[in-house]
Amino acid sequence: MLCSSEMHLLNRYGETITDGPGLRYSIYLAGCPHRCPGCHNPQSWDPAGGIPLDELVLEGIIEEILDNPLLDGITISGGDPFMFPDELAVLTKRLKEETGLPILCYTGYTIEQIETNPTLSKPLPYIDLLIDGPFVMALKKPDLLFRGSSNQRLIDLNERRNSALLR
Repeated sequence: MLCSSEMHLLNRYGETITDGPGLRYSIYLAGCPHRCPGCHNPQSWDPAGGIPLDELVLEGIIEEILDNPLLDGITISGGDPFMFPDELAVLTKRLKEETGLPILCYTGYTIEQIETNPTLSKPLPYIDLLIDGPFVMALKKPDLLFRGSSNQRLIDLNERRNSALLR
């Protein structure tokens, strides 16, 4: 069951090509501790924005995803989805298990901050691609693929996990 006391849904887009590779279902969550100057989505900063992401809402999202055979993946954005890592772990696990689609997640934290924090790292096993790092206005680069500033990285977590196994 999704712990809905914290996590709120701001919006969802059934089909988008701007939030990651291919045709994606995008979920925008409320709440962001980073509050980056120049953020394109400052309305997402308030963790109480939108509606609670409860079990009924999640079931509707999963049904919408399963009803669209053209989808290539799921994107979770915000705000910063990692603001509520326990709930994000439950959400990503359910989405992965019930849809089988790859999950891309945006965060203002770096992968190094996430991996060294046992709480923040809980969702990582269910995420395939991570776009990490805060938006930095001085490094804004509109031509980057799926990112806003050049410090942000697109990290293939499956490749990262596989290379860690080979060490």
